[in-house]
Amino acid sequence: MIAVQFCKMHGLGNDFILLEDLKDSGRDYAALAKRLCDRHTGIGADGILVVLPSHKADLRMRIVNCDGSEAEMCGNGVRCFARYAWERRLITKHEFTVETLAGIVQPQLSIEGAKVTAITIAMGKPRLERQAIPMLGPAGQVLGEELLTATGNYKITSMFMGVPHTVVFVENAARTAIEKIGPQIERHAAFPEGTNVNFVEILNRHEIFVRTWERGAGPTLACGTGCCASVVAAWLNGLTERQVTVRLPLGELCIEYAADETVRMTGPAAYSFSGNCENS
Repeated sequence: MIAVQFCKMHGLGNDFILLEDLKDSGRDYAALAKRLCDRHTGIGADGILVVLPSHKADLRMRIVNCDGSEAEMCGNGVRCFARYAWERRLITKHEFTVETLAGIVQPQLSIEGAKVTAITIAMGKPRLERQAIPMLGPAGQVLGEELLTATGNYKITSMFMGVPHTVVFVENAARTAIEKIGPQIERHAAFPEGTNVNFVEILNRHEIFVRTWERGAGPTLACGTGCCASVVAAWLNGLTERQVTVRLPLGELCIEYAADETVRMTGPAAYSFSGNCENS
């Protein structure tokens, strides 16, 4: 038996198990994620975040979903990662760089005393061309396009926001059957690598409410990259302004889609508990 030290954190309910591997041991994290993330027999989480050394940035982050698949990027995850790294003294700067499969991201920490109170992430620019998502079909952007599924015909806006995202605007997100619709869009033949699916209710020009079905994880209480994609999609469809408060079941994120087409996300990250478990 090998003891594994872990820390459980969440970003507005999107929960993760953080593991340090500063020697980059090459452990099988796909198998470990399946075991540890099980909510009945394991610790329980949407995925694991692994803290690794980097030759390109201050640190490297791997995101492995609960089903063992690896994600390119995770907005809520990188906020948890940033708070963990600073408060564990793995990093001493208030602004630093993190290598992900989607590229380098830059967390900026708001500090009060010795605690991180909020984290702003420069998320980069969304990639709007169909082939960048990737999605099958003719060249161009996917804005308000009809997608036929077994559960109905939906108008979608899709993009690559660190990971593939598809946005569906609905009248009442709380009552939308995302457990039925989400898998149909996630695994649709049009998306060869799958897609996250965000169900967005427009509250006013500056506020939206979002529920997300995450690729490889299912329904989650929050999705940072999904909230960013939702704000970009809402602005592109003329439904909101560029600066939007995103309401979620357990709180809110502040998202700005700037005139230079970059996206910035500000929100919290919280600890749940830490401990040791046996990895047999």
